[in-house]
Amino acid sequence: MSSTDTPGAPRRVAVLSFAHVHAASYLELLRDRPDVELLTADPDAATAPPGELRGRDFADRHGAAYVDTYAEALAWGPDAVVVCAENARHRDVVLAAAAAGAHVLCEKPLATRVEDAEAMVAACDEAGVVLMTAYPVRFSPEFATLRRLHESGALGTVLGATGTNNGKVPAGRAWFTDPELSGGGALADHVVHVADLLDVLLAEEAVAVRAVTNRVLHGDDPRVRAETGGLVSITYAGGAEVTVDCSWSVPDDAPTWGGLTLQVYGTEGVVDVDPFGAHVGGLGAGGRPAWLGLGENLDCLMLDHFLECVDTGRTPGPDGRAGLRTLRVVAAAQASARAGGAVVRLT
Repeated sequence: MSSTDTPGAPRRVAVLSFAHVHAASYLELLRDRPDVELLTADPDAATAPPGELRGRDFADRHGAAYVDTYAEALAWGPDAVVVCAENARHRDVVLAAAAAGAHVLCEKPLATRVEDAEAMVAACDEAGVVLMTAYPVRFSPEFATLRRLHESGALGTVLGATGTNNGKVPAGRAWFTDPELSGGGALADHVVHVADLLDVLLAEEAVAVRAVTNRVLHGDDPRVRAETGGLVSITYAGGAEVTVDCSWSVPDDAPTWGGLTLQVYGTEGVVDVDPFGAHVGGLGAGGRPAWLGLGENLDCLMLDHFLECVDTGRTPGPDGRAGLRTLRVVAAAQASARAGGAVVRLT
């Protein structure tokens, strides 16, 4: 019997792997919730390069209980798991969690191959557990306002959108720049967030994708073995045309990691959203630029929603099928880039 079967009992939640940079945020948020009992495991820590804090040391730093293997964590009987493994390892971890009857929140992209994502969705369906894709920007108040405006008809018919998701090269975790583990570079890393926002806003399938990429930025960095710049064009079934700049173009010494913006234009109006733009700026120690972000903690809002779905059995907002649809966009963009920018159709 799981803890969700006992009214008032803390939910058992396991964080599986610390590979993803968001793992620290999830650990701290879950650790501090009185309604959660937390356990962690990071068995692939030994494969990380020297200097990357992983495994038991990472858990100790964040005050989280730790076991050495996923098998031990799943034998504990978690109600839910948060999968933060390298992208290429998502499938195996999610399938093991589903077999153990645990609901799953999986980091994005859902997988590195469409067939793996399909298997993950099918396994969770068969096991009767929730599968949610970690798209925290879906929960931003700015995007909620955009959705309300669109649903009220204030934009008229949406004709298109321009999105950006730019960031620093994620050098703090070397696997991000290893295509075998990450599934690609900036394109795989950053297209999916904007694609998810358009997926829910338009409620339409993407039907064609065109992409170009390059390694102009950080091209001399031996750690980076994938594209660092990308521009993706997406056509949706209703005719809307979307462009996404998904580059790792933020300088290493910038005061913040990067950001995401979305401009949506319709027959009756235009709306711009910038979920990470609210901040107090200035100069910090040594005269370096400082950035203090303001507003809601989107990871916290996402975890709240996930745990509510665990309790109620409700389908989460960005479910596994949303992760699958956005991964298909990424796969089409990668195929287009390999073909020199040819249009790739999804239907």
